[in-house]
Amino acid sequence: MSFIVTEPCIQCKYTDCVEVCPMNCFVEGPNFLAIDPDGCIDCSMCVSECPVNAIVNAAEADASQQPYIALNAELARDLKWKPITRRKSPLPEHEKWRGVKDKRELLLEE
Repeated sequence: MSFIVTEPCIQCKYTDCVEVCPMNCFVEGPNFLAIDPDGCIDCSMCVSECPVNAIVNAAEADASQQPYIALNAELARDLKWKPITRRKSPLPEHEKWRGVKDKRELLLEE
């Protein structure tokens, strides 16, 4: 199983993780990142780079994180979401959203 990006990333979009991915598996949307499960080699290098602990092993996802397994796969196939391999600044209000729970409805998929 691959790693997945989960809810803490929404509205923050820290990109420290993308620079360490040896397979360039991350894709970027307006306010969230996703991992392409077909390319992820389960190396876990990205996990420690995420300052909000948004990246988890899909095999170890808890009940609240389970929906993100399918979501990451879906978004990785969405042609509007582009690969990202270099770090960018987080979203302007990232500090405000860091640690906020229940942000799923804020995810912008376009």
